[in-house]
Amino acid sequence: MTTETSKKIWLSSPHVGDKELEFVHKAFATNWIAPLGPNVDGFEKDVELFLDDDVHVAALSSGTAAIHLALIMLGVQKDDEVICQSMTFSASANPIVYQGATPVFVDSEKDTWNISPYFLEEAIKDRIKKGQKPKAIIPVHLYGMPGKMDEILQIAAAYEIPVIEDAAEALGSAYSGKKAGTFGEISILSFNGNKIITTSGGGAIVSKNRHYIEKAKFLSTQARDPAPHYEHSHIGYNYRLSNVCAGIGRGQMTVLNERVAKRREIFFRYKEILQQYPGISFQSELDGMYSNRWLTTILFDEEQTSNGVDNKTMRLALESDNIESRPLWKPMHLQPVFKDAPFYGDGTSDKLFSQGLCLPSGSNLTEDEFERVAKKILFLFN
Repeated sequence: MTTETSKKIWLSSPHVGDKELEFVHKAFATNWIAPLGPNVDGFEKDVELFLDDDVHVAALSSGTAAIHLALIMLGVQKDDEVICQSMTFSASANPIVYQGATPVFVDSEKDTWNISPYFLEEAIKDRIKKGQKPKAIIPVHLYGMPGKMDEILQIAAAYEIPVIEDAAEALGSAYSGKKAGTFGEISILSFNGNKIITTSGGGAIVSKNRHYIEKAKFLSTQARDPAPHYEHSHIGYNYRLSNVCAGIGRGQMTVLNERVAKRREIFFRYKEILQQYPGISFQSELDGMYSNRWLTTILFDEEQTSNGVDNKTMRLALESDNIESRPLWKPMHLQPVFKDAPFYGDGTSDKLFSQGLCLPSGSNLTEDEFERVAKKILFLFN
């Protein structure tokens, strides 16, 4: 029998309430159980209003689908190259390969852990020198922390390379007062089950260019041409979000600001506990940046930490009490599937991976659960 002390504490589990059910019940009551419908339209409008900045939104089945469609719309084809942040989840890079293109991975900078502007420009210069100008740049707001977008966009503009902004982890984050998800020529969001808000599975493609969004909606519904029969002049995809899942999203949007506030509160509580110990550091929120703190992440310098505690020691200690934690993303240039892809950097992301850990950060983390995690962490250091 599971006791309260052995009950699983998840890294970031879905957090839903009653409002979501209202929209889902309405979908059932009106028999809108299709990949389109009023909840999809309403959810897209909700996201547009939240992001502001005159953007347009298409709700899709995943953030991965959104990146894939973005690459298609930017004309990425076989044998092209696309620059991608190395420190990220594989979904940022996989769609590049779907198109038969080659990912060119760029290392992180040490402050926000996002794509290094220095190595970004180095990569562009070298690829151009080799006769292969990149077709797009994919920066990622890692764990909700905005990248150095002024520098990234300045470099992208100088070389006339469009940016696909991967804001999958960053809904509710901002940079210089501007919402994450509004910086790219095309941007993407994720509503996967572990994200700041969820539609169970889902994502969105975002752009100020209405044409991109109209084309995304067309391609994501199997690219059916207007005709009384099924006519297709383009290859299409089954990438649209269901009306039922969009109903969950509509309810989630009503509490998004609360979810962000809770995750930031959890981060600052962890920081208050851990900053007293040498060898522990955190992802930097620089001036002008506002992170949703999707996940609280820490680094261990085991040469300085009390008792030589490192990320593996803590992960296993938490695991022994049925508490989920997780290493940082393993950089893409270290992944077997991408071993032959070009990489530009100085090993910063390698070090982040070897030293980092994500702590339980869900907005539904209870006070008792937080205290249980904190007690286990403090025991290691004392």
